[in-house]
Amino acid sequence: MNQPAKHAAASGARQPPPPASGVEGLAHADALPQRARSFSAPLLADVLLDSGEPALQHADAVQAILASIGADEATRAAAWLSLAAGQLSKPEEQLSKVFGRDNARLALESRKLMGVFTLARQGGAGGTADSSTRHREMLRRLLLAMSEDLRVIPLRLASRLQSLRYFTLAGQGAPEDFVQTSLQIWAPLANRLGLWQIKWEIEDLAFRLDRPAEYARIADWMHRRGAEHEALIAQAGARVREALAAQGIEASVSGRRKHAYSIWRKMQGKSLELDQVMDLLALRIVVETVDQCYAALGLVHEIWSPLEAEYDDYIARPKANGYQSLHTVVRGPRELPLEIQIRTHAMHEHAEQGVAAHWAYKEAGAQGYKGVVAASSFDAKVALARQLLAWRGELAGEAGSTAASGAQVAPAAGNPFDDRVYVLTPQARILELESGSTAVDFAYAVHTDLGHRCRGARVDGALLPLNTPLRSGQTVEIVAAKQGGPSRDWLNPELGFLRSARARAKVRAWFNAQALEQTTAHGRAQVEKLLQREGRSGMSLQDLASGLGLRSPEQLFERVGSENLPLRQLETFLRGGEVAEPEGEELELRAAKAQPGGVLVVGVDALLTQLAGCCKPAPPDAICGFVTRGRGVSVHRADCSNARNLRQRHPERVIPVTWGARDSGIYAVDLMVEAADRHGLLRDISEVFSKQKLNVIGVRTQSRGDTAHMLFTVELPGLEALSSALAQLREVRGVRLARRR
Repeated sequence: MNQPAKHAAASGARQPPPPASGVEGLAHADALPQRARSFSAPLLADVLLDSGEPALQHADAVQAILASIGADEATRAAAWLSLAAGQLSKPEEQLSKVFGRDNARLALESRKLMGVFTLARQGGAGGTADSSTRHREMLRRLLLAMSEDLRVIPLRLASRLQSLRYFTLAGQGAPEDFVQTSLQIWAPLANRLGLWQIKWEIEDLAFRLDRPAEYARIADWMHRRGAEHEALIAQAGARVREALAAQGIEASVSGRRKHAYSIWRKMQGKSLELDQVMDLLALRIVVETVDQCYAALGLVHEIWSPLEAEYDDYIARPKANGYQSLHTVVRGPRELPLEIQIRTHAMHEHAEQGVAAHWAYKEAGAQGYKGVVAASSFDAKVALARQLLAWRGELAGEAGSTAASGAQVAPAAGNPFDDRVYVLTPQARILELESGSTAVDFAYAVHTDLGHRCRGARVDGALLPLNTPLRSGQTVEIVAAKQGGPSRDWLNPELGFLRSARARAKVRAWFNAQALEQTTAHGRAQVEKLLQREGRSGMSLQDLASGLGLRSPEQLFERVGSENLPLRQLETFLRGGEVAEPEGEELELRAAKAQPGGVLVVGVDALLTQLAGCCKPAPPDAICGFVTRGRGVSVHRADCSNARNLRQRHPERVIPVTWGARDSGIYAVDLMVEAADRHGLLRDISEVFSKQKLNVIGVRTQSRGDTAHMLFTVELPGLEALSSALAQLREVRGVRLARRR
């Protein structure tokens, strides 16, 4: 066992009273958890939590839960210190003096986490089912992203479990919101982090509080058959081990019984009655090779008769998320259904800790039995978090001599969620931003107009410079002008006002719109002055524009203001002469003058170019330009069939073009998807776009027989983001084709 770090009492610091006795998991008097309890007991003696539970009793029980899952001494000590901190005037300073800076931070981080969680939880109240589901997922991510030291998550999980135990034993109902967040937030987090025992108990207790009658029915049924089931599992396991050993197959055989909430979810997901649930008793067989999997399956079917309708070969046909195993249900001892899973060690490791982890298809509710894809970068981070927790346990055993010398044990590793930040609006809605995002990025994420009018920001109530990077868990309130626009300084990367490419594009669009407005106003003044000079002030501006082959007076003013339509042509028209429309050579010459070398740069002169809607080019596509009549230069992909026809018919109108700065804008791209039509297909595809951060601006779908043909128009900063999205789309169940149009 580790030797604890010893801290000399600072001058004037309160000395902890004699240690209390009877606290589970405290091995010796000078252990860090024991010192934490001794310090906290006087402070918590008369304190009650919101649930009505005595604070000291709660902390004692939380420590015992943490000890049962092998948490280190610092985490167990925080069970008391996080509550005691609320009774201190200067908690960080006082706890640091007595227990060291790292232990004080762990306790205070736990308090801060719960404060932010309580606030953010309110932001999910009301709204649609989809928005509530999204908010719950954002809450889970917020919890992990805020945890600079990941030990705070097991600490909060243990606290939630103890509160559920208290509500259950007290025989009083728990608040509805408390029960639902236990099921929807905390139990899935425990599952993701591999804390299975905590997960199961949280689910069962929350289920018992939420649906007492249904829980009682299932629990009574299980209790009446409990001893019998345990004996049957042991008997079945022994028989399988004996048969495998006789064939020289080395295997690990383990048994299990489902818990009440798992049984209820199975009944709800498959519309079953209690006596129809086939896998209440189960064995898992783990062998070395795939051949041994099928050999073990044959032996099992020799021992017991299989139920053919309940056989699934996920080795030959893996689930959409990569899960592999053989599943069969047999008539086991006493003819009771017995589920058996057979897999290799590699398959078992992948199922338990890889991107096909158990939660990936169990948390999806009734749809979970259809096979839900859960592979994402976030899943990989969760796997890393689980490794960090295990690593901390190993380091705790290796750091005994260091701790005994009085040194603090550093955290195992940094936070694996550092590439995103999760911040709150004043209404407690959670926004996910890139790491390094500022209040200006936040404002544009809320609404474009709010971003334009942003003049300041209060972060957790304090005014901070607009280029201050935000941290997860902060609440951001934008100070906005009644009207106005962005600053050009925001586009200067050295000043650090904007992190998001989308926000930068919105700022550029605002300035382009202002430039267009100024150009149009200048053109209007010139046209009106010319009409006065020619004595035609009463002439209809629409008739004037139509006579010049333009759609509207605004287009006329813009053309004149940008000098693409000389005033001499207006004079000729007004005097009754024939207007010579600018043809190929003249426009080409003007366009070529826009940039040195005669090559037009797309994005530099937004008023001169437009991206063709037929092929929707985007960087780094090979492109060509075509001089139109009255609409500037139309930019096509080089392989566009329309562009080929135009080159053949009007070669004199073709002009060289090239892309400007790579981050100069957001581009629309058409994606074609062909898939087997099914319920939930569009939802699954939309989730891919959401995970890839692609904005869908258009959707067209058509079903022919059992095949769905879909055309999505998405916005992206360039084609670099396209390959990942297409790869994810092809992984969606039933998708046969996914490509750019």
